[in-house]
Amino acid sequence: MEISNAQTSVIPKDKKLYDFVLYLSLFTIVYNIAEGLISTMIGYSDESLTLFGFGVDSFIETISGIGIAAMIFRIANNPLSKKGPFEITALKITGWSFYILSGGLLISAIFSVMQNRQPESTFWGVIISLISIIAMLILVYYKKKVGKQLDSKAIIADANCNVVCIYMSITLLASSFLFETFHIPYIDAAGAIGIVYFSIKEGRECFEKAESLSDTCGCEHD
Repeated sequence: MEISNAQTSVIPKDKKLYDFVLYLSLFTIVYNIAEGLISTMIGYSDESLTLFGFGVDSFIETISGIGIAAMIFRIANNPLSKKGPFEITALKITGWSFYILSGGLLISAIFSVMQNRQPESTFWGVIISLISIIAMLILVYYKKKVGKQLDSKAIIADANCNVVCIYMSITLLASSFLFETFHIPYIDAAGAIGIVYFSIKEGRECFEKAESLSDTCGCEHD
């Protein structure tokens, strides 16, 4: 009985680290909501499909972030526990949302090319993507640092999932910068297809995590 209690308890030092990574997860949720609101509004106003899709992705990441926060809260209280129904449901909702976003963006990109539609401006896409890259790099750094200190594969896997967000931000930055600087035709549609690629990848990983008994499938291999 004493061995079992030692395995499932969290020492005070580790509790502080779990609290810190939980705060990081809560910050991620708030950040994604703000980023989603700003990106979708500006993307719609400037007719930038890539920026709009990036904003919708941020809202989906918010759902994922809530599931991650629940996971961290769970393992902070019992490191040996398994995923609960709430986490599994959040993962499945997130997965389907990524797939729906991918389908909508792909169709929109095709129509954009067919109708020869171009954004009015992609200036804010450059600014938002740069801010996102910096924010995600900071989150990845601290999540990995705490994950290694706690020897938690789940937290390290969560940090690696944030790396995909960096790839999306780079896609937005590239398409926005190229259009704003050189007005390359259809580059905005190409950027949207890049978002589609990463959304499908994230959607697949969400379903893999939902089906796995552990907290560490999918992203930890990236």
